[in-house]
Amino acid sequence: MHTAILDISADPLTVIERDFAGLYSGELGLSSLAGGQSAADVALATLDVSGYASRRSQVFPATSRGATALSPYIRHNILTLDSVWKRVKDAPPGDRQKFRDELLWQEYARHLYARVGVRLFENLRFEAPWEAPGDGWAGDMLCVEEVTSELQRDGWLVNQTRMWLASHWSVRNGAGWIHGQERMHRELIDGSRAANLLGWQWTVGAGTGKPYGFARWQVEKRAPGLCQRCPLATRCPIQEFPDTEPSRPVPNEPLLNSDPDVSRTTGPVTPVHSRTPDRVLLTIDSLGDEDPALAAHPTLPAVFVFNAPALQKLQLSARRLGFYLQTLQELATRREVVVLLGDPYDYAAHHDVAVTYAPVPSFQKFSRLAEIHPYPWLRPPHSGSVRSFSSWRKKLSPHGSHQ
Repeated sequence: MHTAILDISADPLTVIERDFAGLYSGELGLSSLAGGQSAADVALATLDVSGYASRRSQVFPATSRGATALSPYIRHNILTLDSVWKRVKDAPPGDRQKFRDELLWQEYARHLYARVGVRLFENLRFEAPWEAPGDGWAGDMLCVEEVTSELQRDGWLVNQTRMWLASHWSVRNGAGWIHGQERMHRELIDGSRAANLLGWQWTVGAGTGKPYGFARWQVEKRAPGLCQRCPLATRCPIQEFPDTEPSRPVPNEPLLNSDPDVSRTTGPVTPVHSRTPDRVLLTIDSLGDEDPALAAHPTLPAVFVFNAPALQKLQLSARRLGFYLQTLQELATRREVVVLLGDPYDYAAHHDVAVTYAPVPSFQKFSRLAEIHPYPWLRPPHSGSVRSFSSWRKKLSPHGSHQ
């Protein structure tokens, strides 16, 4: 297909409006969480997780939140999980432990997706509403309206409200979770298939057999005063937990029990060199200055190809595209960056590119890569069970830097 060179010197919204017509959804706008290595570095340098254990689930007012909002930078490896893990080594023990548990959950999602691939798009262990039509967020509930508005306006949510929305969509309203997660994925600037799919699987009960219930008391606890302002305050549709029936297991997925090819899941552990590269290809899974391929070739131009066929299908929000453009614009102040709109797999097949491995199914579409660099895992994947977070965690190998 035709590949167009993009001029990204203008502000991101101008670039989106000019070059991405028909390739994004919603209104033009940018998230309050700016893209780029500098913004990520400031967020990491000022990170303070004191009180995280007690405040991580607070929703409103926003000033009461304990959530760190590092997830957009972690998702794109602008900040590696390892760098964030080390940053909190001197935090209060209880807060450090709870925060690091969340980092491990992100790593678990990556391990799981790397192993089972597109199987994560289906009910993994138990039956749950999957394809049923409907808008699970329709209605006049202020809590849902406030949260969905924040999602559309800023492209980011605390984890508590992601669970509220997923539960309300499928557990209470019976709409298919695959459609709800797609709608959320479209908006989230930290949207990753691994984390978003796992989060929905867990919340609706497809991954655990125990759906997460969403009820009024959670709103009153996590967002004080919100219920009193709701037009349905005296006839609340979520006054009690939703009725649920025992979940029935789906046919066993063998890959959940063991991995017959952990090396394939992991990717290369040392650089794989086929030819001398003359450029570095970036992917959305690794956009930071510490990208292994970038770091190995500091004088080569960096290339990023916006995947036009994928954008046409996914219709990501302008805020997601804006986050990518901000990140690339800032990188361009430090080294040569070429930004294209086309097909990244076709581009890689016709150029000598170095790239960092990404533990996602679509990476297998690449061919004729000149050089592949290892992915920056927090912990290396193992061949044991990934049926649950706890079973996965038990098999993790210790790592000297993770103190």
